This record gives sequence, structure tokens and C-alpha cells, in this order.
Amino acid sequence: MVATGRQDQEQNPEPCVLSPTSAVTGLPQKRFYRQRAHSNPIADHSFDYPARPEDVDWRSLYPSIQPGQQVSFADIGCGYGGFLITLGEMFPEKLSIGMEIRVKVSDYVVDRITALRSKSLAAGASAYQNVACLRTNAMKYLPNYFAKGQLEKMFFLYPDPHFKRAKHKWRIINQALLSEYAYVLRKGGLVYTMTDVEDLHKWIVAHMEEHPLYERLSDEEAKSDPITPKLYQSSEEGAKVVRNKGDHFLAIFRRL
Repeated sequence: MVATGRQDQEQNPEPCVLSPTSAVTGLPQKRFYRQRAHSNPIADHSFDYPARPEDVDWRSLYPSIQPGQQVSFADIGCGYGGFLITLGEMFPEKLSIGMEIRVKVSDYVVDRITALRSKSLAAGASAYQNVACLRTNAMKYLPNYFAKGQLEKMFFLYPDPHFKRAKHKWRIINQALLSEYAYVLRKGGLVYTMTDVEDLHKWIVAHMEEHPLYERLSDEEAKSDPITPKLYQSSEEGAKVVRNKGDHFLAIFRRL
């Protein structure tokens, strides 16, 4: 018996090729960029990094950057970029950078920003030109990217808690790194921290209050900041905590 073409197709179906870009939203799909949640920041990852801030090619990241314009906001460990995108929407006149150590996650953010820019241009606008993402290790190379007193705001949202005592040295907030953060922050600049791990929250607060160049904002000051409501679920990790009805621990500090 000779099979018909239809029978051939049913017996040997064409392979289904999945696209990393959603046909509905036009944005990349996170399931194609999955990577383990933890990365050793002390390990010798392979990074290209500038010798000094003057060597950074910011125009390759921000095509519409103006002469003399600098990055003002840094989202350290930006994850999949949800909060970074929110920053770009809230502050269209400011340049915001996301810094992420995991290669696939940073690739996702770069592709997400590219897709958002394309969609905006297709609609006759020019949104998201003010956000970008770098794959780098902020614990090692932050002063290579930013000049003294350059940043207005830094964000450390849901950082890896590194629960084991032997790995506490991997935590993104520690006494040595706080001096580097103070170096790139302008006077009066703000450091936003949020976590769903109470022990890590206490660690952050203790270390920052011990440092002579930071003071914690009062609850009233924190609540009046327009960014504060966005910290809870703009990021993917924050949204997960909200869905799971977990706790949020917020602390904001001012650079003295």
C-alpha cells in the first residue's frame, strides 16, 4: 500500500522549531535563557572590562546619549531586568545601567531592551534608549566603569544571600565594598536594598550603619520616595515574593 502525502506528514511530522521570541509580545522568552540562580563572584570569570571609566564606549549601549551625559543609576545584579525597565520608564531623562554576572541572564536583558526599543520605534516613539545592561562582576570592576561621585542611586534588590557562613564573604554588601560604593556615589546619593531574607537584611543594615559614609533614611523618608513602591514587585524576584506571600525587608541609605 502506498502512503499518501498526508499519511507521510502524520508519520514523519516536521520538527517544531521553537522561537526564543514570543509571537505575542515580541519579547524574548525567559525559558530560553535559564541559568542557575547562584554564581561565585570570587571566581575568575572571563570578562572584558575597561581600564578606567573614560574607556567605556557608552554610545554602543545608549545610541541617543548626549555629549557629557553620564549614567546616573546602577542596578547591581539586575537579574532579568524588570526593575531596570521600570527605572527607564520612571526617569526617561536619566541613564540607567543593569549589571549582571550571569551570562544567559544578561543576554536576556540585552535582547529584551533591544526588542523594547524596536517596538517603541515601530510605534513612532523612542523609549528605552536610556537603559542598558552589562555582563560584569560589580564586586570587582565597579570603579572601572564609574568616576568618583558619578552615581545618584544604586540598587541591590534581592541579592544572593549566600547562607553558609563560609560564603558570607561573597555577599554583595560588605565593609570593603561599601567604601567602593561610596567612591562612585555622589554626596547625598542613595543606596536601595531589599531582600526577603531577614538574616541578610540584618547583615546589610549592620554593615552599612557601621560604615562612616552612610546613614539610614527614616521610615517616613523611605515611604515618601516615589521609587519605594516599585521595589516590591517590579523585579521578577520581588514579584515571586509577592506571589508566595513572603516578607520584604527594605533599607535605604544616604551617602554622607
